[in-house]
Amino acid sequence: MSFLGNEEILRKKVAELLVIRASGHIEDVQRNYPEWELSNSELQKFLSDGVGGVILFGGSVIELKKRCSMLQEWASNPLLLAADVEEGVGQRFQGGTWLVPPMAIARIYFKDPQRAISLAERYGRCVGNEARRCGLNWVLAPICDVNNNPKNPVINVRSWGETPKSVSELVCAFNKGLDSEGVLSCAKHFPGHGDTGVDSHLQLPVLETDISELEDYAFIPFKALINNGVASIMTAHILLNKIDSNYPATLSKNIIKELLRERLNFQSLVVTDALLMKAISNQYGSGEAAVMAIEAGADLLLMPENPYEAIESICQAFQSGRMPIERLEASLNRRRDALSRLKKINPNINYKDNNSTINFIQDEQMKFANELVDLSSEIRLTEDFKLKDIGINLIRVDNIFSSKFLSSSSPAIALPENAGFKTVILHNLGVNIWQENATEPLILSNLGKGPFFLQIFLRGNPFQGNHFFQEPWIAAVEQLQRYKLLNGLVVYGCPYLWSQLNQVLDSSIPAAYSPGQIIEAQEKILSHFFISDFNQPNLDQEKSITFTD
Repeated sequence: MSFLGNEEILRKKVAELLVIRASGHIEDVQRNYPEWELSNSELQKFLSDGVGGVILFGGSVIELKKRCSMLQEWASNPLLLAADVEEGVGQRFQGGTWLVPPMAIARIYFKDPQRAISLAERYGRCVGNEARRCGLNWVLAPICDVNNNPKNPVINVRSWGETPKSVSELVCAFNKGLDSEGVLSCAKHFPGHGDTGVDSHLQLPVLETDISELEDYAFIPFKALINNGVASIMTAHILLNKIDSNYPATLSKNIIKELLRERLNFQSLVVTDALLMKAISNQYGSGEAAVMAIEAGADLLLMPENPYEAIESICQAFQSGRMPIERLEASLNRRRDALSRLKKINPNINYKDNNSTINFIQDEQMKFANELVDLSSEIRLTEDFKLKDIGINLIRVDNIFSSKFLSSSSPAIALPENAGFKTVILHNLGVNIWQENATEPLILSNLGKGPFFLQIFLRGNPFQGNHFFQEPWIAAVEQLQRYKLLNGLVVYGCPYLWSQLNQVLDSSIPAAYSPGQIIEAQEKILSHFFISDFNQPNLDQEKSITFTD
């Protein structure tokens, strides 16, 4: 290619392969994660120099819309504007719809498959509609990982199920809904992250899965989506010892080139998971990881730890002959094909939506979100139910600082307190409540007098590891029951813990479960326990609780 001899042009072409992180907020001082989110001056320089994609996080839906327009104005190329909105735009951006996690629909599937498939398509339409109206054109979903490890710390309820068949049918329905709204989809994380016991944000998961097991299990949802025209596939930062014992999947030719490209015949965009995740960055420098990913067959590099080094190293690899320039051309062509596909998916879509914050969530989306909460909640109450004694509203969250669903006005706090309960929040920075005792693990003296209305918020969350899954809640509930200190239990999120606790919970104790941790789920569940005159707060104006003990 002619640009091989022109360093400036080569650099711009290579820059097109990067997807860098930006805050959805407009001003630099508003960034929630400045260590990852580039400043406006850096963004402007990178985009004018040719960077081809941005992944956004944080801010309101109205800010996001302005932000996307701003970024495109700064760019010298049409941009891929992405977000991890697996559970709706409201998961990442205030003012959007936040849906219960996909596992909720997976549980419905085993009771009524056709209804679940219909819900999954509506789920995709809801996500795609709001994403498009915010200015996004690339939704980094659906999760195709079959969650066959109940203690998976990072996939868990993000998965669409626990069997290849259910996941395949539901992700294809979701993808159909997303397609209908004119945004690109992304199946992740190839070749399958569902059987991992560690979080790749923190360390490299190592699996002994062989090719026949992948064919019979993990590949099935990816194959289904490839046959249904998924726009892109994201790689997993996992090491498969029996397939490539040297390199994680993101950097492995055996996995991307031989398995994904050749065996599964996927010829569209391949994007890496974030390269700054510790599974990669602990072992490889930013520049070398970028080169190795392109060598292995990836087209786009998501969040390289140092974008400058990534661009420089890739340019050097092409100039030195380490990689043929045709490799760059192929990735640029796939990127162009993806952008041109946006115009072909649904040519009748209006991409200029002027909705204000007040009416951004449309009635149909609000009704759908509430319908999913209703369908996925489980309430276990006796006919003559009444909370016996006022005591302590004991709430467990895995990280007080990342609990967007929990503020002083959230139903999980407000409704019990209105009934006279005192709230105690247990979290990763609070007092120690555990002792080395198999049968009586709770240090009751650190919790208060009781009795306790126990609310457990537990799901796989990136960067949290699996410490919460190791906490002995089954023994703790048995301990509280022995001392007649448990007068109610609610589990939000993880269905596996709920199933385990159900086996030891006395039938006289009122209990409930919701896959969602969102405010709508809290209100739905707790309205069965407490009289509710709750009005949903304006979360933009709420301050999250930071410490209670």
